[in-house]
Amino acid sequence: MWIHRSLLTRTIHLRRFTQSSAAAALTREPEVLTIEQEFPKPDPKYAETIRAVPRAASGKNIAAKERKAGRVPSIVFEQEDGQHGGNKRLVSVQTNQIKKLVTHLGRSFFLSRLFDLEVRPDFESEDVIEKVRVLPRKLHLHAGTDRVLNVTFIRAPSHALLKVEVPLVFRGDDISPGLKKGAYLNIIKRTVKYLCPADVIPPYIDVDLSELDVGQKLLMGDLKVHPDLKLVQSKEQPVCKIMGSRVSDQQKKSK
Repeated sequence: MWIHRSLLTRTIHLRRFTQSSAAAALTREPEVLTIEQEFPKPDPKYAETIRAVPRAASGKNIAAKERKAGRVPSIVFEQEDGQHGGNKRLVSVQTNQIKKLVTHLGRSFFLSRLFDLEVRPDFESEDVIEKVRVLPRKLHLHAGTDRVLNVTFIRAPSHALLKVEVPLVFRGDDISPGLKKGAYLNIIKRTVKYLCPADVIPPYIDVDLSELDVGQKLLMGDLKVHPDLKLVQSKEQPVCKIMGSRVSDQQKKSK
């Protein structure tokens, strides 16, 4: 996906700049980095307000009518223990808007992104019934066409603690000692679940491959994240591993 490649390029360039300027850095006071500077932040390019309209009832027939009219049947929940709970509101959102966001961000990135959601009497109305910050919790796509069938949102006020499957972005593959020897990257996990304060939900987590050699692996506990994030899974679970060379030593000798 293009967003992965752009992030990879940016982070690798940053690393090269840091290495080349290391000597100069020794002669001046070190910079004090804030948490906001150290960890990934959502791209403001996708800070889009999702418009919604009330939906009176649920059911297969009603959902089918909504989709036929260019709307996606959706639900907004209150959070409880990081999961969806009470205070349920039935709404519909615009199919084209959700499709565009999912296409541009990617499914995993869409599900780890906070949005403002405005409920209006109709999509063109200037009256706002409710405005709330939400996190997409579930996204149901048609198996054959990837058409958006429904979306579940969860309210995300500042005090909320939410369980989020945060996508991983792998970088440093061009300078990894193991990969340069002809080994290959075995990706075991593409997302990792954290309990996150709503205000510091990361859009992604960097996975640095630049120092991994053949046979080495990274565990969930090795990932560098905001200190307020709590890993829901075991720290010992592997994220990725540099597997043995694609060309065996015996094959190399025979050449």
